[in-house]
Amino acid sequence: MQLIAGLSPVPEACRRGVAAVGNFDGVHRGHQTLLAQAAAEGARLGLPWGVVSFEPHPRSFFRPDEPVFRLTPGPLKARLVAALGASFLAVLDFDRALSELPPEDFVRLHLVERLAVKHVVMGYDFHFGKGRKGSPATMTELGAKFGFGVTIVEQVTDEGGQHSPFSSSNIRQALRHGHVETAARELGYRWSVLGEVVKGDQRGRTIGFPTLNIVLDKGADPYRGIYAVRVRDAQTPAAPVWQGAGYFGNRPTFDTGRTFLEVYLIGFEGDLYGRQLFVEFIDLIRGDKRFASIDELVTQMKMDCDAAVKRLSAPDDAMLAFPLGRLQAEGKI
Repeated sequence: MQLIAGLSPVPEACRRGVAAVGNFDGVHRGHQTLLAQAAAEGARLGLPWGVVSFEPHPRSFFRPDEPVFRLTPGPLKARLVAALGASFLAVLDFDRALSELPPEDFVRLHLVERLAVKHVVMGYDFHFGKGRKGSPATMTELGAKFGFGVTIVEQVTDEGGQHSPFSSSNIRQALRHGHVETAARELGYRWSVLGEVVKGDQRGRTIGFPTLNIVLDKGADPYRGIYAVRVRDAQTPAAPVWQGAGYFGNRPTFDTGRTFLEVYLIGFEGDLYGRQLFVEFIDLIRGDKRFASIDELVTQMKMDCDAAVKRLSAPDDAMLAFPLGRLQAEGKI
């Protein structure tokens, strides 16, 4: 997949294609339906298809003091979109200049002049341009004016439309409450973190549980606690999958006052500093808590690891019905 950053030149192979336009945070099942429509349109027309998205998230730009809990920060979103078969991902810088472009200017500059799109696919609730005045109806009108086709994808729900539409906001709330399975069903894959292993304070080594520390984007806000996780090296094709116990919290026993993602790989010995890891959150083991002593903490950690192994050893076919779930299980994301 070709990554086109900001206003960098667009390769000819990515022009005159089909573009799915949106934020796509989470690349959840609703987004996947929209991207599948773009892929189908590309196949029908014999054209490449790809995605036009934005960084940072527009809400982060307008409210910088309120970081967004990003389900899929840029690098992870790119991996997911590539796994679904996109030919390109054009990431526009969401800055003051872009936010003040009237809808028609946005379409003319970024979709018509830069990408020369032949067809645009977008969701029923996506708005664009200054003041979010651009609507699906606006895009349809501009398509007629500039000579490209437009497909508007209506809301996507589960269970024959009996449930609420798939929503990034709903998934964030599920994760904030530790409802990992609920989030996975809406995502169509196990919620994951992609990040670099950095040096921590190495406190875990002193108590027999050396952990890997991964820096998270500001705003990341899942439920604080211990999780059963699967981990693999994101930089190595066909990398082995490790079982682990992941911790998200601020280490209340040690009064650190900071937020961490730490992962203990069960049975692993080695050095992974500087490596990009892909961490899949499978299930919540327990909530975070303060312990009266280090010995009490160590005893609980041993129990947590046993619980994680038990959960990870059970069959896990729930996500195989979904494209990204299958690709995740095959280690292709």
